Amino acid sequence: MFATVLVANRGEIAVRVIATLRRLGIRSVAVYSDADTHSPHVALADTAVRLGPAPAAQSYLAIDRVVDAAIRSGAQAIHPGYGFLSERAAFARAVADAGLVFVGPPAHAIETMGDKVRAKRLAARAGVPLVPGADEADGGDLVAAAQGLGYPLLVKAAAGGGGKGMRVVRGPAGLPDALSAARREALAAFGDGALLLERYVERPRHLEIQVLADDHGACVALGERECSLQRRYQKVVEEAPSPLLDPAAHERMSAGAVALAQAVGYTGVGTVEFLVSGDGAHPGLDGPGGGFAFLEMNTRLQVEHPVTEQVWGLDLVEQQLRVAAGEALPAALVGPSRSAGPSGHAVEARVYAEDPRRGFLPTGGRVLALRAPSGEPGVRLDLGIATGTAVGSAYDPLLGKVIAHGADRAEALRRLDAALGGLAVLGVTTNVAFLRRLLADPDVRAGRLDTGLIARMLEAGGEGDPGAPPAEAFVAAALADLLGAPLAPGVPVDPFAARSGWRVGGHATVQWRLAEGVAAPVEVEVTGTPAAATVRVDGGPQRAAALRAVQGGVILSLDGLRTRWALARDDAVIWLGREGAAWGLRVLPRLAAGRAAGAAAATGPLRAPLPGTVLLVAVAEGDTVVAGQTLVVVEAMKMEHPVAAPADGVVTRVAVRAGQQVPIDAELAVVEPREGGA
Repeated sequence: MFATVLVANRGEIAVRVIATLRRLGIRSVAVYSDADTHSPHVALADTAVRLGPAPAAQSYLAIDRVVDAAIRSGAQAIHPGYGFLSERAAFARAVADAGLVFVGPPAHAIETMGDKVRAKRLAARAGVPLVPGADEADGGDLVAAAQGLGYPLLVKAAAGGGGKGMRVVRGPAGLPDALSAARREALAAFGDGALLLERYVERPRHLEIQVLADDHGACVALGERECSLQRRYQKVVEEAPSPLLDPAAHERMSAGAVALAQAVGYTGVGTVEFLVSGDGAHPGLDGPGGGFAFLEMNTRLQVEHPVTEQVWGLDLVEQQLRVAAGEALPAALVGPSRSAGPSGHAVEARVYAEDPRRGFLPTGGRVLALRAPSGEPGVRLDLGIATGTAVGSAYDPLLGKVIAHGADRAEALRRLDAALGGLAVLGVTTNVAFLRRLLADPDVRAGRLDTGLIARMLEAGGEGDPGAPPAEAFVAAALADLLGAPLAPGVPVDPFAARSGWRVGGHATVQWRLAEGVAAPVEVEVTGTPAAATVRVDGGPQRAAALRAVQGGVILSLDGLRTRWALARDDAVIWLGREGAAWGLRVLPRLAAGRAAGAAAATGPLRAPLPGTVLLVAVAEGDTVVAGQTLVVVEAMKMEHPVAAPADGVVTRVAVRAGQQVPIDAELAVVEPREGGA
């Protein structure tokens, strides 16, 4: 086994690998960019090496810098994690050329399976079913091929994945534009504009088989994972085993995955992904109980690998290290004495820095407080954040995963929901509340899954987020502001320093305007002290309220009902979290008396919809604008997001310039409505 291993990654996967290295008594080396100087994986490692500035091309994707960091730190091997360089054949070769061990498959396997065209042809030779399709290799004409395949079709980038370069085409008229758009996107994302076509499978399930192979000829399948809960071709919730497959279908898929891995000369941990149809109505996907067809092979550890680990009682990172060190697979997994097998059910939910109400756009900020469940049976947290972690737009918005294991699927789902309810991330908007709603969906509970379920759920029932903050949240925010800082139990507050309305001989009424995101402000009136107050929300009835600080937050009593909230503050924003939902409530100045309600709704700062770079400022102070006119364009993750004027008016302030980096909700400009306008 190795003495020192460098982890060429960041976030929760780097934390996960370093934890395994520590358990095995192996020294760990972390690498980091300037954006990750204070990240958890850097603090956890025995040694850390700076790679360069925040952009991945100058840090985590710079092969020479990563290899040099391994040599300088005395590492014998490099573990790539997933993402970044993990599926770059050039990286695997550079590691080997430097005399180091790449903890992953051979470069030729990465290269072959990374090309969708070559991978499909190899799968066909190995006897693995395919979805009917065509590619541009050897001069293939996709427009002509489409006529023979029939519609609907899926246009795909040959060199990549993750939903980039993919378009669904319903008929011949839409094919030319889809090919052009997919090619542009593929070139931007992968540097390769090659495309292929596949028959589009309506409402498919996405299943994958975990394979593990050594250098001694052994290759085993460690069961399947169900990955059908996706949005925009990105996985959200995964589980093992699938609630769909019967034993016969499981054996057929496992045999196909092993055959493909052996055909490419695979070693280490890998995943073979399949499309599965439950109705047998699609060519290439017919068969009892729904046939299957090869989708792609991921030549690395998967984000969702923990569900396999929980069910099989294995550490897949440890198995990667042992295979890379030349060891044979354990006898419990191979040969006549094989005794290991799956037990129970596991489900994983991915926690992203994203806002479901804004189309799942990535968010950002600084983690002001993190409350995570601990000690609950069957629950595991793989997190790459801690209190104080800065979440920016330079990298993938995945913050971590919550995994639950149970004796059966129902128990695993209950435990996962409870764990998500106990998770509070304050300072950064996340998808945790959306995940809880997803787990409560009747089709999810019943195991009736397909890759379009989330889209249909959102269309039928709104945005899948916690919605507007409840009145209790506004009351808690006002009382917390009244209580003052520090918000910690047992710390006295100077009554003359707190904004309490305290006066000698009594208490005045104090008023707040609080707003969440771009929603209309809410007025809160408080009379008394945080420990004994009467409150009125938006002119409603008076209610008895009290707030006290406790470890990790506050307890609010409102009309005798007590609720506990995680709480943190960042300047004028008070963050509150409860039952997996979290809101950042901004304390606003009060409006001048007599201003019309319509004007109040249309005025105020226009804010950045997500963290990114200001691409264009289209107006100047003093300009007259009309409702809907684009004022500023923010670019993030190669997408442009225009910010428009909410009403006819005059630009009274421009707060940003082109090229400026902005966090989410940063002030961009202010438009004052025209006199007499709405």
